[in-house]
Amino acid sequence: MDGIVTDLIAVGLKRGSDELLSAGIVNGPSTMSNSTPATANGNDTKKFKGEGSPNPPSRVLHIRKIPNEVSEAEVLSLGLPFGKVTNLLMLKGKNQAFLEMASEEAAVTMVNYYTTVTPHLRNQPIYIQYSNHRELKTDNLPNQGRAQAALQAVNAMHTGNMSMAGSTVSEGAQLAGQSSVLRIIVENLFYPVTLEVLHQIFTKYGTVLKIITFTKNNQFQALLQYAEPMHAHHAKLALDGQNIYNACCTLRIEFSKLTSLNVKYNNDKSRDFTRLDLPSGDGQPTVDPSVAAAFGAPGIISNPYGGGGFGPALGFPQTAGLSVQGIPGGLGHLGLPHGAVGGRLAMHGIGPAANSVLLVSNLNPEKVSPHWLFILFGVYGDVHRVKILFNKKENALIQMADANQAQLAMSHLNGQKVYGRVLRVTLSKHQMVQLPREGQEDQGLTKDYSSSPLHRFKKPGSKNFQNIFPPSSTLHLSNIPPSITEDDLKNLFESAGYSVKGFKFFLKDRKMALIQLDSLEEAIQALIDLHNHDLGENHHLRVSFSKSTI
Repeated sequence: MDGIVTDLIAVGLKRGSDELLSAGIVNGPSTMSNSTPATANGNDTKKFKGEGSPNPPSRVLHIRKIPNEVSEAEVLSLGLPFGKVTNLLMLKGKNQAFLEMASEEAAVTMVNYYTTVTPHLRNQPIYIQYSNHRELKTDNLPNQGRAQAALQAVNAMHTGNMSMAGSTVSEGAQLAGQSSVLRIIVENLFYPVTLEVLHQIFTKYGTVLKIITFTKNNQFQALLQYAEPMHAHHAKLALDGQNIYNACCTLRIEFSKLTSLNVKYNNDKSRDFTRLDLPSGDGQPTVDPSVAAAFGAPGIISNPYGGGGFGPALGFPQTAGLSVQGIPGGLGHLGLPHGAVGGRLAMHGIGPAANSVLLVSNLNPEKVSPHWLFILFGVYGDVHRVKILFNKKENALIQMADANQAQLAMSHLNGQKVYGRVLRVTLSKHQMVQLPREGQEDQGLTKDYSSSPLHRFKKPGSKNFQNIFPPSSTLHLSNIPPSITEDDLKNLFESAGYSVKGFKFFLKDRKMALIQLDSLEEAIQALIDLHNHDLGENHHLRVSFSKSTI
């Protein structure tokens, strides 16, 4: 279909591992043949000739498509949020590198994260997968001095040994010791970013002492002070250029000229975590004159709601705060307050023209149907129309009720594995999904669900707005009739082919329960299969993803 762009990235360049092995650079391949392999960036979706099945987990990671000008420190920054990096091998002639983590667990966490969030260096996507080698041997190799110096400098910062602070990390890189205060600018601000969200993200890299947020030049900004300068350096190295939410809210980070922040009020715009006795003020933080001077004319940031910022009129309740869902480094899919889902987001630059149509690619053509796309994407918004492409059934268009719901669905479902395929979800260039013309052959691939009774968010102020969570292996069940027992529900899931690992009713309300399945992929498929299942007594089972575990 004209105008529909699919983003099926072919990955998997031939690695030349045999050459590296014979050169003595790496030790022999893994013997973990029984492990289930995990790959990053859809590396399991397409393979080049001569390449075997994906490698099992290893603490050595293979990084490809690295731009020529990238430094050793930038490559190291990919692994720092996930744990200690123990070795680095740069192959600049091949635009590749091998990164060795201290543990296999850290490497698995890193690969799992970059499966859903494509890593970038110098604004270019790069590809990360497990190496078929167990450890790196870089002793006496030529041209690895810079890599080892960068590695030593990073390890020195991790251990607090600042004697290495004078070592060269990379050309033009800023070392710890200059300032413990960071200036943070959030670009492409599609969803609100609160002080609490910044604290959750940046506290992963050290002790955060103070935060001041404000708006300047129609941009949401913050000043954040760490307890130690090396914490600020670590955070800048790992977070600069990363997105808080998928495809939006990009962090731009630089060192501030200030050496300390003076916070006078503890409220939703400024906070001194070392002074719990500070007053809350009137909600408008008083910015220290030295801070204002650092940005130009006095008073330029005195109004935190100036320009295109967001203010109290948006009505985001503080109790509906955004929570980091355990993603290493603090980034990833953040749960949104219900105001962002209900179509009431009124921010600068976001209007009716924003797109509500999603392009979903890499679907399993043997399993795909409009119904299961409607059920799955309906967890994150009301699906109005679904169109599976007639000649390319791996692709579909999904029209959500509004652009905010489309962004929410994209942020949670892009990179999830369904029926053996890793979904790729992006915004489509189409503004709406067209229904087939009368007499046009369609084979039931296009469906209109605009008046479906199964919409979860059709009632304004519904509690469903407050219970939107990322996909998880634990499902929340509701609308259970009194006659249904634990065994009944377990048997329902097991007869459908799913392995139940745990179950419990809510103590105060047996109309609801949690059920834990064997894997995340099973849970996604079970939700598709069993949501709205007839339990009798005029009760249809409601299935959602849970934020809790059993």
